Amino acid sequence: MKRESRGRNLSIRTPWEVDVPGLRIGLIGLGRHGMRYAQHMRELAPRATLVAVCRRDALQGAAFADTHGLRFHNDFRALIADPHVDAVVVVTPPSLTSVICGEAIRANKPLLIEKPLAMSGAVARTMAEAAESARVPLMTAQTLRFDSTIQALAGTISKADTCRHVALTYHLEPASTAREESVEAIGRDMLYQIGTHLFDLIRFLTHDEIAEVRCDMDLAGQGAADSRAIVSLQTTRNVSCLLDVARIGTQRVSRIEWTGEQVQISADWVHRRLRRIGPPAGTHEWTVPPCHTVIETIRAFIGALEQGDPMPITGWDGYHAVAIADACAASATTGKTVQVAGR
Repeated sequence: MKRESRGRNLSIRTPWEVDVPGLRIGLIGLGRHGMRYAQHMRELAPRATLVAVCRRDALQGAAFADTHGLRFHNDFRALIADPHVDAVVVVTPPSLTSVICGEAIRANKPLLIEKPLAMSGAVARTMAEAAESARVPLMTAQTLRFDSTIQALAGTISKADTCRHVALTYHLEPASTAREESVEAIGRDMLYQIGTHLFDLIRFLTHDEIAEVRCDMDLAGQGAADSRAIVSLQTTRNVSCLLDVARIGTQRVSRIEWTGEQVQISADWVHRRLRRIGPPAGTHEWTVPPCHTVIETIRAFIGALEQGDPMPITGWDGYHAVAIADACAASATTGKTVQVAGR
């Protein structure tokens, strides 16, 4: 039986009601990460079906669509207006997300947008406010929340004592295109493309908001591939957090250290390992099975639409991650502690 959701009567088909054989999804963006979305969507049938794609490179986009029996649109506006599309997934550079979001909201079509939601808090706020005002579902794809190690960590933390300190380390290989970018672009990559994963993770694990930050950027010079950001953060409930994010070295390093009054929990989501130290059982170590975070993200998006529930990661969640990045960028420039803009 259909049910009421956010004031809409789902007994009458709306543009975002699930239809047989499932939610019909249009994908905007077929770059490297967009291709991952396209490939993983095949595993979601019959709950959802990829029916249309959009890519600026018309030849490559049309060829992909023809190979997979999809509708192709060279313009995202045409994909959003396509009556065969119920919901929109956006995997584009963040410079494009605002206008795409506005178009989807006007068409009353829910959308899932890959993080970062935007490249400034002001733009992200406008997007979240517009979706909320129009009552169009908007989800930010902070995919790291759905990692199996992170999920296991969150469950373990929920049974532990009060959090006092959180330390996160995330080192990635230098980007292949980094030497062609300016120092400013590399720094923004640290904070907005990578850092937003970890800023959101702190909010997710502590159930708290970041109040202030102090950020130091280490950029090796014009066009250098190696770069690093060290960020000290304080939450509204006075949990101190330390973040070390970098493009450096030859392999990925991931580590979370969660410290409470008596319990310490650590996790490595690259190698899927967890360790808990403290009463009543002393030291306990275990591993978790792998998962595909993109698949789980899309499933969560579809599930919320099916049930008429709020998005599990909202546009406002996306805004907060970008607002923290803004504060970090300001701190790195001024050398001072900066307050994070609230909602």
